[in-house]
Amino acid sequence: MTVKAFKTWHLVHKWTSLICTAFLVLLCLTGLPLVFRDELAVWLGDAVEPPEQVTATAPVVLDGLIQDARARRPQEHIKLLIRDDEDPAWFVSLGETPEAQDNSALFMYDARTGAFLHALPVNEGLLNLLFKLHVELLAGLPGTLFLGAMGLLFVASVVSGVVVYGPFMRKLPFGTVRRERSPRLWWLDIHNLLGIVTVVWAFVVGFTGVVNTLDRPLLAYWQMTDIAGMVAPWEDRPPPAVMRPVDEIVRTAEAAAPEMIVRFIAFPGTPFGGPHHYMAFMRGQTPLTSRLLTPLLIDAETAQVSDSRHLPWYLTALLLSQPLHFGDYGGLPLKILWALLDVITIVVLLSGLYLWWRKRRMSVEQLLAETDPNGAVMMGASPGQVIR
Repeated sequence: MTVKAFKTWHLVHKWTSLICTAFLVLLCLTGLPLVFRDELAVWLGDAVEPPEQVTATAPVVLDGLIQDARARRPQEHIKLLIRDDEDPAWFVSLGETPEAQDNSALFMYDARTGAFLHALPVNEGLLNLLFKLHVELLAGLPGTLFLGAMGLLFVASVVSGVVVYGPFMRKLPFGTVRRERSPRLWWLDIHNLLGIVTVVWAFVVGFTGVVNTLDRPLLAYWQMTDIAGMVAPWEDRPPPAVMRPVDEIVRTAEAAAPEMIVRFIAFPGTPFGGPHHYMAFMRGQTPLTSRLLTPLLIDAETAQVSDSRHLPWYLTALLLSQPLHFGDYGGLPLKILWALLDVITIVVLLSGLYLWWRKRRMSVEQLLAETDPNGAVMMGASPGQVIR
């Protein structure tokens, strides 16, 4: 590597890191409890687990859940019927209007008996606050897009850090931590070691975080293109005279895609279905395909499939990145690993900030004194000295 190229990469690593560090520390601190959000929700009383042993005498009637939810909130509108991915439970979400983005209520029911289990808190509580800080800095879509920009800087910092790591450490054995020298050199070695050990995880989490910040724009674009095309033939038709029961909609969907099961149903009038249709989102039953969705447009009056399309590539990427970002693929052991790597990343970020601050306060003589006896020059020496 030439001196000019090294100098450029060093500047990229320095300034991308400095600009995004404060926000990345916030994301790491808020992301740490969110890795265990399902477990914490139960512990805090925001959620409950279905009873382990239940004797079901007959299949649950999903329309009974809808009627119960309507009775609890008669002035509001049913938006979604959602199947839990892990527990035997269904959720019914309601909104002040069918088109409302935010839920006004979220009710949990036992999938075996139909019994009401819990009313989940909506837009309140500690976990909700942490989630909004992590996703949008409490600033809505502008905050989300800003964090996406900080995520791009973090990815650039990780890549440039790998590039400059080799020249700095090529004369030292991997994993060297020089305890006998200055505190700054000790922290530099810790920073380099932890950074290179966690580089793949940091890149994956940083990149998937950037993808996740595009959630709302990508969904809005999909609604304006694919969904608009699916419902366009019914735009001029009058509203349906009768609405088929949701149980019949589920049976139609699972008959049309027998290798899949319903993940959730969007009701007529919502942005997903339009006034004439339900939209059934189907998922596979393997660890990978369970993360992917196939939408079926089902006529609300006849319970017949009107259209079906594969999700575009950008929504597929989004669906795969969301669980990977929070370590949701491998149960509790993977979540614990994600949490440990999160803590290590906080150390890397803060140690990098410390090294920059110490360098600003040191004289040229002090920086040049930080030279390894074997000839490896540390941070603060000239790029020419480092790469020779």
